[in-house]
Parts: sequence; structure tokens; C-alpha cells
Amino acid sequence: MPADGFTTCLWFDGQAEEAADFYVSVFKNSRLGRVGRYTDAGPGQPGSVMAVEFVANGDKFVALNGGPQFTFNEAVSFQIFCDDQDEVDHYWNRLLEGGGEPGPCGWLKDRYGLSWQVVPATLIELISDPDAAKAARTTQAMMTMSKLDIAALEKAYAGE
Repeated sequence: MPADGFTTCLWFDGQAEEAADFYVSVFKNSRLGRVGRYTDAGPGQPGSVMAVEFVANGDKFVALNGGPQFTFNEAVSFQIFCDDQDEVDHYWNRLLEGGGEPGPCGWLKDRYGLSWQVVPATLIELISDPDAAKAARTTQAMMTMSKLDIAALEKAYAGE
């Protein structure tokens, strides 16, 4: 994996390889990279996976089996901007597979506790409209949703 740009390191407690496989299966333009294993030097069990490099949706990541000391929380999330409802549905459903947890306003946690925002690209335009009433109606509709519904957001925007 090239050293330029940023690489996001995700801390897991024994699920690094499983998580990397999962994320590569969810996103286009994804692939697995090198797998590093613990040696006799530790701290993990010799031969067990220490870290897995992967690319998901064109972005570089490392999944690290660091142990139970740290867990994910909503202070960091990944936004997925979607072109249409089919894409929203795809990412929403795939990321919830295996024990994910839906949240409000297009947020969810996947089975590893990592937070995602599955956002229709049009939402940003609708809630940024200079017409404050349209933006407010759209925002109010969004606040009632878990998975975002583009048609319902557009109806709220139009005042229907």
C-alpha cells in the first residue's frame, strides 16, 4: 500500500481480519492488502493476526488487533454519500448485517461498533437551501427517520 495520503487505523479486539474482509465485501473499489502477524516478540499470540491493510471504497485502512483497551464511539464516523435510494438501502442493509444497530438520521453502528452515516447526496442540497422554510421542513423530516428516505425528504422539502 502506498505511503502517500492518509491511512485510517481501526482498532479491534481480535476481529481485524474478519472486519477487513467484511468492509472489502461491502464497498466497490476495495481490496485486501498485507497481513502482519504477531511474532514471539508479542504482545499477541505468535502467528495470530496483528494488522490487515485494506482499501475500502478507494480509501486506505489498517485493521489492528490491539486488544480490548479501546472501542469505537460516535465521536468518529464515516459518511457514505449515496446517489439514490437503492444505494442508501444497499449500504444501510449491508452495514447492519450480523448485528449492527440502526440509529437516528441516517446513522448506524456496524457489528464492530463502528459508526457510519448513510446519506443521500441530495440531502445536503435540500437542507442547505436558502429558503429557510424548505430547509427546515427537510430537516424536521430527517429528524424523524432512522434510514433516510429520499422520496419522503423531497416531499417535506416541497411542502407536501
